Amino acid sequence: MSEDNSGPTKNDSISPEASQNTKKLDEAAKRALDFYLDPKPQPKKKPAADQLFTVVEVLDSETLLANLSETLASASAMLNHLAFDLDGPRRHFAFGIQQMIELSELLANRALDVVDPK
Repeated sequence: MSEDNSGPTKNDSISPEASQNTKKLDEAAKRALDFYLDPKPQPKKKPAADQLFTVVEVLDSETLLANLSETLASASAMLNHLAFDLDGPRRHFAFGIQQMIELSELLANRALDVVDPK
């Protein structure tokens, strides 16, 4: 009874081009697996010299969106209060800015709902 060994053996010659392609594929597969299964810590970005404030990198999306929503609500309230001290075109301008802030707040709240559905 003879076995059919139709696969390559050690004696089969592989073209240098095929060998090089196999090596490149192996290297690419290793990089991909390392990226997902053995990630290397990313170097910390240093703030630019002219950057005064930064956001802590370990905060999750829900916390960031909640704070964004609260900041927009505060800006809207301040601008609304200011607008009542203005007259004419300046008042309309202030209310226009306030409306843009409110629309941004709606977007932030919707994003927060997507991140943390209640």
